[in-house]
Amino acid sequence: MENFLTPLKSAWKIPDLRKKILASFLLLLVYRVGVYIPVPGLSDVALRELAQGQGGLFGFLNIIGGGAFERASIFAMSITPYINASIIMQLLTIAIPALERLQKEGEEGRKKLAQWVRYGTVILGFVQATFTYIGFKSAIVKPSVISFLTITFALTAGTAFIMWLGEQINEYGIGNGISLIIFVNIISRAPDGASVLYGIVKAYAYDGKLAIGILVMAAIVVVFVAVIVFVIWVTQAERRIPVQYAKRVVGRKMYGGQSTHIPMKVNVAGVIPIIFAMSILAFFPTIIGLVAPNTTSKFLLALMNFNRSPVYMLVYGLLILFFTFFYTIMVFNPVELANNIRKNGGFIPGIRPGKPTSDYIAKVLNRITWFGAFFLALVAVLPILLGFITGLHNMWFGGTSVLIMVGVALDTMKQVESQLMMRHYKGFLD
Repeated sequence: MENFLTPLKSAWKIPDLRKKILASFLLLLVYRVGVYIPVPGLSDVALRELAQGQGGLFGFLNIIGGGAFERASIFAMSITPYINASIIMQLLTIAIPALERLQKEGEEGRKKLAQWVRYGTVILGFVQATFTYIGFKSAIVKPSVISFLTITFALTAGTAFIMWLGEQINEYGIGNGISLIIFVNIISRAPDGASVLYGIVKAYAYDGKLAIGILVMAAIVVVFVAVIVFVIWVTQAERRIPVQYAKRVVGRKMYGGQSTHIPMKVNVAGVIPIIFAMSILAFFPTIIGLVAPNTTSKFLLALMNFNRSPVYMLVYGLLILFFTFFYTIMVFNPVELANNIRKNGGFIPGIRPGKPTSDYIAKVLNRITWFGAFFLALVAVLPILLGFITGLHNMWFGGTSVLIMVGVALDTMKQVESQLMMRHYKGFLD
């Protein structure tokens, strides 16, 4: 813990970094205030029932929004349109050569792509707000053209404002703006998790089994801490491929000759496969719940309660495995990496340059991706399994929440450390 807080303590002593930390805190505080600003004409009672009753996509949306969804806030859609726009742009950059060239143009190219992501966020935000208005008829106080324009524009503006806040944190704060907003939202739900644990103990105490209730609560806490430790270990884990660079003489100077390595993250895909799998599995129950909430069809009822069945865990895990490999293949190109190594005069010891190198990298990537995929599936399915055992579903400390919290915390600390190093080097040169 001391090592974890050391960068923050050091950063606080530097006036420039202290200003950035305070700016980030104030901007995050502005966001948390906005969570409690309601949308005119939208009932929070109906949205709270959706978030707590159906769970799934709505429950996840409520968690990453810090309770904004169940409060019918202007931030009810959270930052999901921005996340979707970013993922779509990332996939299009890989699929369309013109966008790939634009990305490689440097700062100007990245600025243009970021601008398109902003436009995409507003468009997707308005589309999502429109579906929200159409689907949540029970949550509309007085349906009319005025209420449609008010609700959709308010929700879209809320998402755009969140995106702007994230960019301000990147510019004037410590960076990692959007991720920090999601991190604070998840942390803000901690009191709800504590109340759930207290409810467990209280229920057992009411039956005269206080000791058993305390043991159950302690077991859940132990599992939660173990999951955090496991997630940190895998998130930091990497497979290092050794690379040797040949010596070459340019003028009177000799370059190369050193040994280095290529770090390959075990969990390349991050939390994206879980989000994809969750969205697909929540699609049919969500549509049925919105279009035919009072249906008596056994088939439709089975789909709506799919997330309460053991089959759900199996399908959920398989989808996560599939999307982990799919996303890793999309973002990691062994052939391009092998060509870059060869162009820079490097080689992997014992492996010939060219196709053998790319095949070797692909083989290593395939092995670690299997481990990363099973890790993501285990972390995502474990809370559901605990729900079957304890009867507590949609727990705040679910696997997805832990993955996001740990990932954002580690990335933020790395950014703080890098800024500390930059200032130390600057002082040394001065």
